[in-house]
Amino acid sequence: MENELTRGPVMSTMLRFAVPMILGDLLQQCYNIADTLIVGRYLGENALAAVGSAFSLMTFLTSIILGLAMGSGTVFSIRFGQKDEVRLKEGILASFVLLAFVTAALNVLVYAGLDGIIWFLRTPAELKAMMREYLAVIFAGLAGIFLYNFFASLLRSLGNSVIPLIFLAVSACLNIGLDLWFVAGLNRGPAGAAEATVISQYISGIGIAVYTYIKFPGLLRRDRQIRLRMERIREITSFSALTCMQQSIMNFGILTVQGLVNSFGTTIMAAFAAAVKIDAFAYLPVQDFGNAFSIFIAQNYGAGEKERIRRGIRVAAVTSVAFGLLISLLVFLFARPLMGMFIDGGETAVIQEGVRYLRIEGAFYFMIGMLFLLYGLYRALGRPGMSVVLTVVSLGTRVALAYGLSAVPGLGVVGIWWSVPIGWFLADALGIGYFLVKRKELGAGME
Repeated sequence: MENELTRGPVMSTMLRFAVPMILGDLLQQCYNIADTLIVGRYLGENALAAVGSAFSLMTFLTSIILGLAMGSGTVFSIRFGQKDEVRLKEGILASFVLLAFVTAALNVLVYAGLDGIIWFLRTPAELKAMMREYLAVIFAGLAGIFLYNFFASLLRSLGNSVIPLIFLAVSACLNIGLDLWFVAGLNRGPAGAAEATVISQYISGIGIAVYTYIKFPGLLRRDRQIRLRMERIREITSFSALTCMQQSIMNFGILTVQGLVNSFGTTIMAAFAAAVKIDAFAYLPVQDFGNAFSIFIAQNYGAGEKERIRRGIRVAAVTSVAFGLLISLLVFLFARPLMGMFIDGGETAVIQEGVRYLRIEGAFYFMIGMLFLLYGLYRALGRPGMSVVLTVVSLGTRVALAYGLSAVPGLGVVGIWWSVPIGWFLADALGIGYFLVKRKELGAGME
């Protein structure tokens, strides 16, 4: 077993656990940021637009795997807090089988539907060949994504967030080096960027799997007492399905908006591709803080530490809002040089539109920080359905307003940018209101 989050000062315990998660996922973002930066610099605007559009699709697919892993991690954390080793081991086995099956099914579906995917994304004719070239390679990395996220969720549920960071640091550096070699050195085009990412994903996935097997053989090796039980599969599914649905709805909404953005042409596509990478990098710390907060709450929920949960909620809310406001200020001030990292300075129209996006959406990062805390809280307290409701409100509003406002004369694509913070605000208001009304019920124990 590893570190318990049910002891020690709340603030320092939560931050010690959260910081490696934040650093790890910032490194994971380097996979796609390296693709975008290097493709934009060496292959030009069209290639940047194609790879950026494909990124939204891969984020959606990854979110399915990530949602299942996060839901599983919540169950692992609760059992760890309860010190129930038998049900923890059975849950690990059930989760691995479930995620492996889903990953295999996704691989079959995406390769079979490649042409339909390109059509759904409303890809301009001049970009279809490049997007097909990139997607045909990048889809091969889904198994590596599954391995990394499953074992990272397991280790984090045991209180170890450092080892996932180490494996990501190695693979992220490798990805950048391979990107430069394949794209700039070997002239392999968009496929080269995808090949670099896939190789790096498998190194992190296989590496963390081997480490976990060596470090925790008792958790992973089967014995007569530990079997694949339908009861455990149902338990994992009950937590994971709704978390997966939440992640999938969130990213499907983004994918739908991507199709709308594509209809505005290559310049807007390229601006959106670069700005979204900056955007994701900027609010990733509050997203990961929300995930760390969820594991903290789940362990304490399993251990029956209600007062520690209450203190954790207060500390997390203040920390997340303060950090969100700081990041908003930095992105607003440095939006132009940040865009200049991804696109040549001569592409003034692309840079201008990207700056406008960042200064509208980036002013409200504190609201998405609060939303990630609400997702984590309801997932940890056994109410993942509420996380789904908040996601539907946030993304449903965003999609509806994006299509509605972008059709208003004089607004156009700016309407898409404003739809995002409006969705965050409405979801936050609902999530906080629900908590205030139901907080006594949310303290109920878990059998």
